[in-house]
Amino acid sequence: MNEERNRACIMRMLSFSAFTTAFTVVLVLLTLVGCMLPVAADKDNDNDISDLLLPNYVFSTNYYDSFGTPDIYASLLGDPEFERGETVHLKVNLVNKGAIYGFKYDTRVGNDTDDHSLSMKELEYEMRRTAAVGIKAEMISGTTYIEVEPDTGIRTMESLFPGEMPEHPLTFTITISNKAPAGVYYLQLPLSYQYQSQVRITTNNVVRLGLTGMDHITYYASGNKTLLIPVYVKASPRFEVTGISGNLVAGETHAIDVTYKNTGELTAEDATARMVVMRPLSIGQSVVRLGTMAPGESRSASFSVVANSDAVIKTYGIDSEIKYYDEQGEITISDNLEVSVPLERAERKIGAFELALAGMIILLIFIAVNVLRNLKKYE
Repeated sequence: MNEERNRACIMRMLSFSAFTTAFTVVLVLLTLVGCMLPVAADKDNDNDISDLLLPNYVFSTNYYDSFGTPDIYASLLGDPEFERGETVHLKVNLVNKGAIYGFKYDTRVGNDTDDHSLSMKELEYEMRRTAAVGIKAEMISGTTYIEVEPDTGIRTMESLFPGEMPEHPLTFTITISNKAPAGVYYLQLPLSYQYQSQVRITTNNVVRLGLTGMDHITYYASGNKTLLIPVYVKASPRFEVTGISGNLVAGETHAIDVTYKNTGELTAEDATARMVVMRPLSIGQSVVRLGTMAPGESRSASFSVVANSDAVIKTYGIDSEIKYYDEQGEITISDNLEVSVPLERAERKIGAFELALAGMIILLIFIAVNVLRNLKKYE
């Protein structure tokens, strides 16, 4: 009798233990599923929900599935044409043209009055599907002629709804090289953002998790898009120093011949070259007329440069520039064109004092020789 009673007690304990183990496994699996799903809770303006454990599919119902995604475009504000060597602030405006193009209703969730009101609420939330949130934009230059300033290379935007105009455009700073050929350059603008992929209405069971005031949960998906921003470099004359002949000598005046070439796309009318020197150098005529220079044409200018006798022996970088009339008849001055000229030491020459001293020494020697000869004759 006691053995049967003990056997029954053991069986009840084993049954309870199996039930407890199964319940624990189910609870853990539900928790893991809820944590693995990309869930984010929306917060309405009137509700203040603390960051607690978010509900999963068990505590929510889905009535509608909407179709549509954000569709973002970019446009450059202001004039897209810039000069060579210019540093500019690009103002880029983003526009979201995303639209909802369909809904799908799940007929399995019920058709009573409560379900209808909840489904209408979910339908309202589903309209936010085309909004882009957490936008990150990065400006990338695919050419060495345009450099994007690193401090302004990445910009962010909190959200962008369809038909909404941002309060402030995205501003990027770029520098165009002096050697950039004229034409159009396309800057890349990769965008990364998130958008609402699904909305589920929470059930009354969500109170068991300690959450109140949460009527829906939102699932987000990631989106990426690369936009192109066109930038135009204006055509204009551009000059380079292609040849230098002559050198400087300390204490002397020498001619320095400089050859300039128009490497730009337009003609420079009535061009003049100007050379600017500083001590210990000086120049006689600093401006030389070159005339009209068509694209690819070269002209030479000769400058007479004087170097002081105490000038340091080294290579001097002399500044020069070209002034010309552009196609609109306006006076334009080129960028600085450096002319590198070496300074040599002057050859040692015998001066008048040295010649006089040498003559006196020869005369004294001659007199001394004659005196010695006369003394010998006298003896």
